[in-house]
Amino acid sequence: MNDAFIAFVYVSDLDRSAAFYGDALGLPLVTEQPVCRIYEVSPSGYLGVCVKDRPVNPDGVILTLVRDDVEEYCAALAGRGVDIEQPPAHSDRFGITHAFLRDPDGYLVEVQRFDDPDWSERKHP
Repeated sequence: MNDAFIAFVYVSDLDRSAAFYGDALGLPLVTEQPVCRIYEVSPSGYLGVCVKDRPVNPDGVILTLVRDDVEEYCAALAGRGVDIEQPPAHSDRFGITHAFLRDPDGYLVEVQRFDDPDWSERKHP
């Protein structure tokens, strides 16, 4: 694979973050390294969570999962004990439906659906 994207965030406890991203959110684990775990968020998009000698700083970071089933997914997450900080709601301003939650280190995680009917045609012809 040559065309992909990986975003890395630093976490304080790799096992705790793995339980959140893998077990609670249900993201498929792609690779496990000694200090990182990489999860698939889309066919060519990945999230790496790593423990390193760097401070964890979730300020200003939003990790967005784009899904068609925002309401159902958030209900399933809540059923798994995930605290939904802001339940699913439509935003007229952005033309999306979204919800917010936080990972164990305080990173803001958004679950979002583009309500623009042309979104999938523009992004995935």
